[in-house]
Amino acid sequence: MITPSASTLGAPGTPLDVVLTWLQQHRIRGIELRLAPGEIADPQMGTPARGDLRRRIEAAGVQVTAIASYVKVAAPGPDEAVLAELTQAIAFARDLRAPMVRVFPGADTGPAAFIDVPPLMESREEVDDRAARRLSAITSYAADLGVLPVLETHDSHPTGKDIAAILHRVDGPVGVVWDVLHPWRVGEQLEETWETLAPWLATGRGCVQIKDANMPASSTPLPIGKGSLPTEEFGQLLVRHEYCGPVTLEWEKAWYPQAAQLDVALESVRTWLDRHWDEDIN
Repeated sequence: MITPSASTLGAPGTPLDVVLTWLQQHRIRGIELRLAPGEIADPQMGTPARGDLRRRIEAAGVQVTAIASYVKVAAPGPDEAVLAELTQAIAFARDLRAPMVRVFPGADTGPAAFIDVPPLMESREEVDDRAARRLSAITSYAADLGVLPVLETHDSHPTGKDIAAILHRVDGPVGVVWDVLHPWRVGEQLEETWETLAPWLATGRGCVQIKDANMPASSTPLPIGKGSLPTEEFGQLLVRHEYCGPVTLEWEKAWYPQAAQLDVALESVRTWLDRHWDEDIN
């Protein structure tokens, strides 16, 4: 069973009640909370405020599918700073009853074209070992709190192969976020990404993100099916492999203010969901 979800990245500055109403209107039963200052999920929120936030979401019949942190596990610098930030994000997720915390690779890279994997400024072995070491250091704590750290196909590690190279080195439970854009834009085929990430995605240890835009001409978000991303093939693949888990709309209005409101995007993702799934939607 899949869980339709949407990230609050698509509703910067929008009150929670409005976002929840939009989700209800389009039968989207999950919400991914962007962990950022001034947003619905602000990392400075105290325990009582977190509890109130959780109760308001649950009262609307919506579940928190993930906390979207901005921790960069492969970034240069001392481990202590990264682990402290990750520990805080995991505790936040526990308080919101979120099963996952999204993290980025975030290694330093040089410039690259849209279709190219960016060159690393350090050796891949060093970068991947650093990311795996940090994730390994946090897995026991995260498991005790019932939270899974999940590493996204993003920035320095855009492909499934890139992410798997890190995750296979981690000692302890971790998972993955498959952002449909990044592996595709650098030439990794959808089926190849699935096969590489199946050890996690096919076993309930991760989620997938759907989006669309007229790439590479423009990265401004478009309703699902209106851009150049292979959204139909993506849906067909998930059905074919009987994927179960969150399917999250990542509508990047926070980065592209000119994009339509989230409710417009939710209507398009609901149409896309209904084309591919019927009774298998939570």
